[in-house]
Amino acid sequence: MDVRRSGDRYPGGEPDAGIESFHAFSFGPHYDPDNLRFGALLACNEERLAPGAGFDEHPHSHTEIVTWVVSGRLTHRDSTGHESVVGPGDVQRLSAAGGVRHVERNDGPDPLVFVQMWLAPLEPGGDPVYEVVRGLPDSTPYAVPEAGSLLHVRRLAPGETTALPDAPQVYVHVVRGEVTLGGEKLGPGDSVRIDGESGLEAVASAPAELLLWEMAAR
Repeated sequence: MDVRRSGDRYPGGEPDAGIESFHAFSFGPHYDPDNLRFGALLACNEERLAPGAGFDEHPHSHTEIVTWVVSGRLTHRDSTGHESVVGPGDVQRLSAAGGVRHVERNDGPDPLVFVQMWLAPLEPGGDPVYEVVRGLPDSTPYAVPEAGSLLHVRRLAPGETTALPDAPQVYVHVVRGEVTLGGEKLGPGDSVRIDGESGLEAVASAPAELLLWEMAAR
């Protein structure tokens, strides 16, 4: 178990433009050769956008981009013609494949917070794919077969326990609340990288929301 604390993330974004970012992995100007990825996971970014703020059109390729909205509403537009508004509880995935451009904005009246995770595909190329799953139920895995990975979302009441997937690699991100995992107390923004362990459980000490990535061996 490799515990990474919220305060250790790399800050980014453009605060003067209403954009604050916190990166769990090497990102942009914050290059760390010892923190490039974990399994399929290349990035886990917490983004905070003020009303009217956003990311102008920019390109992606050979990346599976999965977004979880914490609060507020995210407007998405891309070069394949998709346009949608994504809210809390929805999972958005953009498979960039051979190349796609998109825009992400907060067009609503309230602050927007979302967690965006980038995964490396098993095979490069192909055609872009976009989808939104509305209101993903608790404990219902969301499969990203292109990256050999599953996303589990767990919402826990105080005292409730959830078993972590028994997989070659598991990544845990605490969205909100507090949990104890393997004797470590974790709070919002904390994460754990688990390699080759099994039988682990997370216990909530306050209402909590967790994102769990189950990843196959590479």
